[in-house]
Amino acid sequence: MNIREIKPTDNKRMAEIVREVIVEMGAPKVGTAYEDVALEDLYETYNKEKASYFVLEEDGVVVGGAGIAHLTNEAETVCELQKMYFLGITRGKGLGMKMMETCLETAKKFGYKQCYIETMPYMTDAQKLYKKAGFRYLDAPMGNTGHYSCPVWMLKDL
Repeated sequence: MNIREIKPTDNKRMAEIVREVIVEMGAPKVGTAYEDVALEDLYETYNKEKASYFVLEEDGVVVGGAGIAHLTNEAETVCELQKMYFLGITRGKGLGMKMMETCLETAKKFGYKQCYIETMPYMTDAQKLYKKAGFRYLDAPMGNTGHYSCPVWMLKDL
């Protein structure tokens, strides 16, 4: 397995993976990353200052990814761990933690002091991973992600 920065040629594959995982998990399509316009061109979306998106490759095939970027409508020191989705074949191997560590180290280099994430209540494995990485639950959402169907909010001090 290899973690690397996204390339323009990865856009279509990552959009497919995000949508496939959302459907697999039974998450709503509305109010989630499923309908994000940015999903069609993740390379361009993250090709800006203080943002980065990474993909996970297995034998040259993209099987997941995650990104870091400023959390809209929050202080410049707050970022969001975004669009962290992996195909089932990758789960349970510690790759999610490696990807998250890559993103959080990048966030620190960018000067962020806190990292926010949203998820679904029944995505308990993801929540265990986030808690293990030092995220804590919040009572209300932060920023403006547009993901009103994700009612679990977490934050980590970097």
